[in-house]
Amino acid sequence: MATRIPPTEITGVQGAMVKRFTKKMLGQVPEPLGVYWHNPKVLKSYLATGGKVQKWHACDLSLKSFAHMAVASLIGCSWCLDFGYFQAHNEDLDLAKAREVPRWRESDVFTPLERDVMAYAEAMSQTPPTVTDEMSARLLERLGPPALVELTAFIAQANVYARSNVAFGIESDGFAKACGLKPLAEPTAQLGVASAA
Repeated sequence: MATRIPPTEITGVQGAMVKRFTKKMLGQVPEPLGVYWHNPKVLKSYLATGGKVQKWHACDLSLKSFAHMAVASLIGCSWCLDFGYFQAHNEDLDLAKAREVPRWRESDVFTPLERDVMAYAEAMSQTPPTVTDEMSARLLERLGPPALVELTAFIAQANVYARSNVAFGIESDGFAKACGLKPLAEPTAQLGVASAA
């Protein structure tokens, strides 16, 4: 992995705790931690926010997982896609669907609601955002206000992680491969621009 900021050694008491926690949770210490370790306060904030986000339960976990992977695919964060697929495996989500997220528009495995969620995630991730009143109204009717607020905040957080990783040049860490999972489907061209996974 050739990141734009060379990883540094994760040291000290806090570093030992972070390494122990990630090994326990993921089976390895992800290489990107060395990049973020240059500023432990930023890493700590990211981990704390991520932990709080995982406690939200108003919106279906599968919908949030597909939304996060749609963001990652659109932005081109291979680390987020790989990790998202790994999480889908560990949370017993539908892996046939998870692997198809990068080409969700052409795939026939998704429900209309799942398609609306991924379209919303992509619309939120455009610059400027392209969310429409109709798109929001459909989701509001089907999910209700609490779940839509949660989904929107979750997608915004996915953008923070994906855009940071892409800016740093952080790429896939091989989590899905370590689980023996099939490769993700290749993304297809959309809106006249090919998005890379």
